[in-house]
Amino acid sequence: MTGAAGTVAVPAGRGGPDVVTFGEALVVFAAPPAVPLASATQFYRTVAGAEFNVAIGLARLGHKVSFIGRVGDDPHGQLVLRALRAERVNTDGLLVDPSAPTGMLVRDAHADRPVTVTYFRTGSAGSRLRAEQVTGHVIRSARILVATGITAALSPSARDAAFAAVQTARDAGVLVAVDPNIRRKLAPLADQLDDLRRLCAFADVVIAGKDEAAAISGISGSDPKVAGFFLDRGSQLVVIKHGVAGAWASDGLSDWPQPAFPVRAVDPVGAGDAFAAGLLSALLTSLPIADALIRAAACGAMAVAVAGDFEGAPTLAEVGRFLEDGNAIGR
Repeated sequence: MTGAAGTVAVPAGRGGPDVVTFGEALVVFAAPPAVPLASATQFYRTVAGAEFNVAIGLARLGHKVSFIGRVGDDPHGQLVLRALRAERVNTDGLLVDPSAPTGMLVRDAHADRPVTVTYFRTGSAGSRLRAEQVTGHVIRSARILVATGITAALSPSARDAAFAAVQTARDAGVLVAVDPNIRRKLAPLADQLDDLRRLCAFADVVIAGKDEAAAISGISGSDPKVAGFFLDRGSQLVVIKHGVAGAWASDGLSDWPQPAFPVRAVDPVGAGDAFAAGLLSALLTSLPIADALIRAAACGAMAVAVAGDFEGAPTLAEVGRFLEDGNAIGR
């Protein structure tokens, strides 16, 4: 699939969802913003997971989205199901596993220092994802499949599922978007790199943090050099995120720097997922890459201005107002 200059070709609809994503959704116990985890005595319960966040971000932007995964037959699993259904994300592929718990994490939220996270996901229902869950009609009839490196690091069966999903999508002509989302607490980075490189080799669109892209490519040079690693392996578009400095993208012919919008950050978690949702939303509607990056940056900025992993993900109307108002949110 190749598009006109400055665009990405996304296949037309074939009766299925606009986007399918898969992985583990977790229940989160989050401390109030700016309270260190070690000192926190009060927590609010919400839901998270990179793929979950992207699914909700895209649904809020007006797209038809399906989420595939597994949750436990417990109150946490019920919360995950309710959260997705409340956002009109299709959960037909989200199985309830009676023999394993829903995974969870506990974290704090700081705008000015790294967030502290403790996972409770070993042996979780989400880690029991199977290849047979991701090889059916729902992926083959989609326009975009979103995959992350997290799923491949969860367990051997989840790893098999991740590669079965991207292979199914590739065989069906579905655009594959990969965000590595490296999680060093799941496995040492060295143990993940081969799978991450293999996963990215399926990607039409790679969306990666600067450090992630450098680790996967083995190149610590400039953005063009790092992007070349992925473009040479078949990607149409590579987007390298630089956090508060913005992002940079290339399709191998043109480059697009995208500064971040200034906002008063409350909680940085989920910004990258909102960015990915904004980018893919724009590509689904055939916007040029330059405009897609603006939407992505706006979504990321709006997400960090609200506490929670997905709570700040905006609607399309809210993105429009944010841009029209001079990006003044949170100031």
